Amino acid sequence: MSSTAWRDEAFRTSYDDTLASLTKRRNSEPDFSVDSLRGILKHLYEQDGNDQFGRGELQDLILRGIIEAHEDFLAGWEAERRQ
Repeated sequence: MSSTAWRDEAFRTSYDDTLASLTKRRNSEPDFSVDSLRGILKHLYEQDGNDQFGRGELQDLILRGIIEAHEDFLAGWEAERRQ
């Protein structure tokens, strides 16, 4: 593994795991809605901004993967609803 491959792996694992979790949640929880997802995303943005003590590079990558997965899932869900 290259000296930077771990970064890609950390992000990709976080992203993929989050997408799988969101898919499962949408299919199994009737109360989980687009508005619920927006609320979660709002809190994730706040968490991202609250880095006064420094999370470190690994935790930043993990959080970025989680946020991007939520954003992509939300965009897909909204596109599906428009059709």
